[in-house]
Amino acid sequence: MPAVYEVKHLTKVYREGAVVANDDVSLAIERGEIFGLLGENGAGKTTLVKQMMNLIAPTRGCILLEGDDISRTPHLVPLRVGYLAQRPYAIQDLTVGQAIFLTGHLRGLSRRDARQATEALIAEWRLGALRDRPIRKLSGGQLRLVGLATALVGGREILILDEPTNELDPANRFHVWEALRRRNREAGVTILLVTHNLLEAERVIQRVAIMRGGRMIAIGRPGELKARLGETVQIELTLVPGQNAGARLSALGLGDVRSAGAERWSLTTRKDDLGATITRLLDEVGSEAIEDLRLQTHSLEDVYLAFDHDGRHLAPSPLSTSSPLSASERGPGGEVRTPSPLSASDQLRNGGRGGEVRPGGEVR
Repeated sequence: MPAVYEVKHLTKVYREGAVVANDDVSLAIERGEIFGLLGENGAGKTTLVKQMMNLIAPTRGCILLEGDDISRTPHLVPLRVGYLAQRPYAIQDLTVGQAIFLTGHLRGLSRRDARQATEALIAEWRLGALRDRPIRKLSGGQLRLVGLATALVGGREILILDEPTNELDPANRFHVWEALRRRNREAGVTILLVTHNLLEAERVIQRVAIMRGGRMIAIGRPGELKARLGETVQIELTLVPGQNAGARLSALGLGDVRSAGAERWSLTTRKDDLGATITRLLDEVGSEAIEDLRLQTHSLEDVYLAFDHDGRHLAPSPLSTSSPLSASERGPGGEVRTPSPLSASDQLRNGGRGGEVRPGGEVR
């Protein structure tokens, strides 16, 4: 598919070279895809998307929007792109209804169409009780939902969303991901997501770029990047005390079996061997001796932690925790279904050079 956005050798330097926020960044975002931009605090993600929105100018390099250099055709960005900033507080003295209506009207909707779009978005994001409340009196999560509504009004074909689920409760986070997936699926909207929330984003994004220290260290489909860590699965077992199950497990010769103490064991196996391994565990250790069984597969968080600043593959990181296998997660014949993660991962650690310089010298 053709690229809607092309970033070519983009560099952003602050303070006469003292801080390199983006360092020779190149990427292409294809039409109709959901693209994830991941990285720690200070990696330069927000600085990059602000340049893509033409809010700040690069030091070197260029950005093309559907083939046009945005530095020469700045009017094209607001015509084609809806943007959710990390801190969308520019219209805080308006009410929620006024903010959505005004944004839609400024984007070219007639008053009638802007009113209809406002009503639809207020209903979609369940903002009815907040319609007449000033933006400045909203909580963090409420601000995020209003920010999303203003980014969506006018039906732009490209969305750039900086941390869209920050400060939202689990139900609203799920609602956000479903709404974005629906727009992508039904209307072909191209979406760039900037997020720390790796486990949730992994369910939505189709390609991902990982930034560290202002540089792009890896780009690809999640499955491709995870495959670079090895085709292995870790099985974690909690055994019933007093049944000598640990000794039976150790005697099976299934490979890398390790004791974590207190009847807790881990076993690493190849994905191709997973079914046979589970069958042997249930038959020879005994299902009655297994109190709990969990599968852990590589996640985007593992991918992030396994690459250094130059994009080189480091030693495999510990596998991310997933949910236990319940009876509902086994097929009719007892086969194992890999469970989906139930909660978001912890936010990535702070650090790294680069990022956006804020008043007082803070970098993000």
